[in-house]
Amino acid sequence: MSSQALATAEPKMARAVDVMVRDFQAVRTGRASTALVERLTVEYYGTPTPLNQLAGISVPEAHSIVIQPWDRAALGAIEKAIQKSDLGLTPNVDGSVVRLNIPQLTEERRRDLVKQVHKRMEEARVEIRNLRREAADELKREEHDGEISVDESRREHEQLQKLTDRYIDEVDRNGKAKEQEVLAV
Repeated sequence: MSSQALATAEPKMARAVDVMVRDFQAVRTGRASTALVERLTVEYYGTPTPLNQLAGISVPEAHSIVIQPWDRAALGAIEKAIQKSDLGLTPNVDGSVVRLNIPQLTEERRRDLVKQVHKRMEEARVEIRNLRREAADELKREEHDGEISVDESRREHEQLQKLTDRYIDEVDRNGKAKEQEVLAV
């Protein structure tokens, strides 16, 4: 009889890795990507709204992003949100669109981005470890309640540790790849 704790922990760990990878897409690498600005929140008529719900975002060239709001009244709010963000980009309002030119990253900015990547990796590791702890507590409770035997509990704990190690390795692998991408000139 396999424990429910492992069955519920694995998809949550996978989701933690997926969220981290999606967050990595928003880290600037010197190339334009819509993921850089999609989740940027804009104060639109007093309501924080994701940019991708206010405008069409496109990448016409490798080093520029064009944001075309559906409501021209949102241009100023979009410009302000981009300036407040930690992207380090200056928006150019061009009539009815906002253009963002993506310059080459300086060495200092690359190091800052690598720090952001490492911080996000550590957050994902902590989340995975917390999920492991929750599952281990559930296993201990099941053992205490007599639902599973001591030997089965030990086997489940070992499987849980292997699962945790696998997802931590995946976090490290994805983080290392993003770090290489940021540091590539």
